[in-house]
Amino acid sequence: MRVAIDSRPSWQHRQHRMSEWELPICRLFHERASAPVRRFFCLISRIGDGHYGYIGLVLLFLVLGTSAIPVAIQAASVALAGHLVYKALKRKTARPRPLHAAVGFDFTVPPLDRYSFPSGHTLHAVAFAFVASAQAPVLGWILVPFAVLVGLSRVVLGLHYPTDVLAGALLGSVMAWGSFQF
Repeated sequence: MRVAIDSRPSWQHRQHRMSEWELPICRLFHERASAPVRRFFCLISRIGDGHYGYIGLVLLFLVLGTSAIPVAIQAASVALAGHLVYKALKRKTARPRPLHAAVGFDFTVPPLDRYSFPSGHTLHAVAFAFVASAQAPVLGWILVPFAVLVGLSRVVLGLHYPTDVLAGALLGSVMAWGSFQF
C-alpha cells in the first residue's frame, strides 16, 4: 500500500518564510522612525484601539444628523463580523508578531492579543472608513488617511508585518462592501 505524501509546504513553513522576508521591512520602518514619529504612531495606534469608531460615529452624526443611525448600525455590524473573522484567523494562523519574533523592537505599545495575522486595527479602520465614506463622502478626507496611518502604525511599532496589514485592509474592504449588498 502506498501513502501519498503532500510535498507542498505547510502553512507554518510558508508563514515562516514570509516572516523572514518581511521582518527586515518591519525593522527598517521601526529603526528609521524617530522618537517623535514613534510617539505619533503610538497615538494613532491607541486611537485605533476603538476610540476611532467612537470619534467616527460622532463625525457621522455631525454630518448626517439622525440619518446616521442606519449607517452606525451598518458600521457596528461590520465591526462585529470583522472581529469574529479576525479572531478566528488569528487562532488558526498563530503567527507571532514581529516584536515577539525578533530582538531590536522597542516595546512601545502593548499588543491587544498574542498573534499578528491579520491586523484587526487595520481591518476595523478600513471597514469603518469604507462604510462611513460611502454614506458621507466628505468624511473620506479624514477617515481614509487615518485608516492608512493606522495600518502604517502597526508596522512601524513592530506589531504587524506588512502582509498582516494588507490582509486586514482587504478583509475590512470586502466586509464593508458586502454590507452594502444586502
